[in-house]
Amino acid sequence: MARPTLTLAALATAAVPGLEVTAARAHTRRSGGDFDAVELRAADGRTLLIRTPRTQSAETEQSADLVALRAMTTGIRSRLPFAVPEFVGQAPIDGTRAIVTEFLPGHVLTADDLTAHDRIAESVGTSIAAIHSLPSGFVGDAGLPRESDGEARDAVVELIGRASDTGHLPAALLRRWEEATDDESLWRFRSTVVNGALTSDSFVVDDERIAAVIGWSALAVGDPARDLHWLLTSRGPSAERALEAYVVGRSGGADAALPQRAMLYGELELARWLLHGVELRDESIIDDAVSMLDDLVASVHDRTTETLSHHTGPILTVDGVERLLDETPRTASGRDASGREQSSALLTDSYEFSEFELSERGERAQPPADATAPIPLDLSDWGDAAPEADSSAATPADAESDDRRIGRTGS
Repeated sequence: MARPTLTLAALATAAVPGLEVTAARAHTRRSGGDFDAVELRAADGRTLLIRTPRTQSAETEQSADLVALRAMTTGIRSRLPFAVPEFVGQAPIDGTRAIVTEFLPGHVLTADDLTAHDRIAESVGTSIAAIHSLPSGFVGDAGLPRESDGEARDAVVELIGRASDTGHLPAALLRRWEEATDDESLWRFRSTVVNGALTSDSFVVDDERIAAVIGWSALAVGDPARDLHWLLTSRGPSAERALEAYVVGRSGGADAALPQRAMLYGELELARWLLHGVELRDESIIDDAVSMLDDLVASVHDRTTETLSHHTGPILTVDGVERLLDETPRTASGRDASGREQSSALLTDSYEFSEFELSERGERAQPPADATAPIPLDLSDWGDAAPEADSSAATPADAESDDRRIGRTGS
C-alpha cells in the first residue's frame, strides 16, 4: 500500500533533525512504483526528497544507492559537470527505512529527446565521459564491485547460458552472442568507473544541459560500454554528436570495440527480461520477451542490425563514430505491452515498475491523505507548480506530463 504524502512528510522531520516542512507533494507518477516518494519544501528554503521502498528489491537498490552516494566525496563530485544528490538523513519505517536527499529539479526526457538537439546530446556525451574518467580508487575504498575485462566477458557468458537454458532463446541469437563472446578482440578494454545502470531516465535536464545524474545503485568499476547501450538505440538526429562528445571527453581512452559491446549489452536486456519472466513464472512477460527476441532475429537476418564483430582500429575516433552510427539503425529493441516502441532498458527504473509490469498489475488508486499528520502544509508555496490531485484514472500521457513538470530525481 502506498504511504500517504503527509505521513512521509512527518517522517522526514524525524530523519532530519531540525527540519521544518512547509509544503509537500507526491513525487511518484503512479501508485504501482517500487518506491513512495515525496517532494518537500523546507522553511530554510531547501527542497528535499524522501523515498521509501515498497519491495525487497527496491530496498536493496536503495541501500546500494546510499553506499554509492556516500562514497562520492566532495572531491569526486567536483570532477563531474553535473550534480549528484546529497544524502541528508534517514529514518526507520515499517521494517525498512526512508532516505532523505536533496531534490535536484529538472526534466527527465526519453532517449530520443536527449539526442534530438546538439546541445543536449553533447552534454549527455560529456557527462558520461566524465563518469568514466573518474579515478577508480574511491570505488574500491567503498567496497563496491570491480570487474576486469575478462570478468565482464565471463558475466556475459553466464547470462547467455542462463537465457539459453530457458529453452526460449532463438538459436540465431545464441550463435550471434556466442560469436561476440568468443571474439577476444571485443574484450580488450580498460575498466573504468561506471554508473552501471545508466539509461535516459538517469539524466535530469535543465536549460538544454545535463544538470544532474540520479540512480547510482550499480556504481562500480567495469566495462564502460554498459553505460552506452541505450544511446546506440536512440533515434534522435544528434545521437552522433553525443557519441562524438563522449569520445572527445575520454581523450583517446575509448576502445574501438566499445560500440559493439554496447550493442551487445542492449540486446542482452531482452535476455534479462526473459529471465525476469521465467523467475516470476509470468507467461505474459515470457511471451513478450520471446516476441521481442524474434523481432531481433528478423532484424539480424535482414541485416538491419549491425554486426557485433570487431573490425576497426585500436582507438575509436570521431570519424569512426560517424561511420558506426551511419551503419547502426535507429530502432528500439522492443515494444511495450501496448505495442509502442521501447528502448532496450526493459527493467524497472529507480522509481516505478516498468510498463510491462504495470500493464499486468493495473493502476491502484492513491490512498487518501493522512489528515492526522502533524504538519500543516501550505501548497501556495509551490506557486504555479502546485501538484494536481492524483487519480488512478489519469492517462499515461497525463502522468508523464505531470512527472516532467515536477522533475524526477532521487538517491
